[in-house]
Amino acid sequence: MPTFTAFTTLADRDLAEALAELIEDLEPAPYGTGVFEIEDGSERWEVGAYFLERPDEIALTLLALSHQAAPFVVSELPETDWVAHVRRELAPVVAGRFFVYGSHDADKVPADSVPLLIDAAMAFGTGHHGTTLGCLSALDTLERAGLVAHRVADIGCGTAVLAMAAAKLWPETVLASDIDPVAVETATANVATNGLAGRVICLEAAGFAHPDLQAAAPFDLIFANILKAPLIALAPDMGRFCAESGHVILSGILHAQADDVIAAYQAQGFTLVVRNEFGDWTTLVLKRG
Repeated sequence: MPTFTAFTTLADRDLAEALAELIEDLEPAPYGTGVFEIEDGSERWEVGAYFLERPDEIALTLLALSHQAAPFVVSELPETDWVAHVRRELAPVVAGRFFVYGSHDADKVPADSVPLLIDAAMAFGTGHHGTTLGCLSALDTLERAGLVAHRVADIGCGTAVLAMAAAKLWPETVLASDIDPVAVETATANVATNGLAGRVICLEAAGFAHPDLQAAAPFDLIFANILKAPLIALAPDMGRFCAESGHVILSGILHAQADDVIAAYQAQGFTLVVRNEFGDWTTLVLKRG
């Protein structure tokens, strides 16, 4: 069965959210809608919808006009076995000593690597994205330079690949949190698959808003691989919950956004240690104090 998509962009968040709600009332109805900020500095928003039948393009055109949006682009997607496709496309990734792979590549794990198993069905955060690759590389560099982190947190953990990487380096309990309950379930499953149950604790929380995170602070190392706006919003809490001389590894930042993120963290007492670029994305390592 084919899948149809409909996408548009507009400049106002409230209008974008209102538009997405109205799309849900269309016939045929979409089986999913979403509103996303376009992280390219344009301050525009994307509205997307997915349909199992061809959508009513006249209705979409009228909705776009009434919400000051660009015309919808409607596309038909062919039937695809996405898991099989991702398995073909996602080769193992090497980031320093870390080797991120799917179960279909289990026979390729080097003996001297730190293996991290993330299956293709859970592809976001596998290490193929420049943000995750940058964070893993930064972690490897810090540990080789002598960092020993006894208290580690992964904020916005996704698949928990960064939390698991830290747990593989140091015999400590790592806390991993995400605002999305589905991400927390995925992270918990990945932790068990990698033999780290009890070593990486997955929590549902927005930022540091969980009693277990606050009780474990201050942290020697904090990961936050999210996006510019939430990273800046988190800066005061990062200053509060990061230990003196502790490090934060930040990504999800386009190159043009990095200076704004650095400034927000410098205002909280952090100093820039490393600024690296991986593809379209910047990874920052900052030290408190």
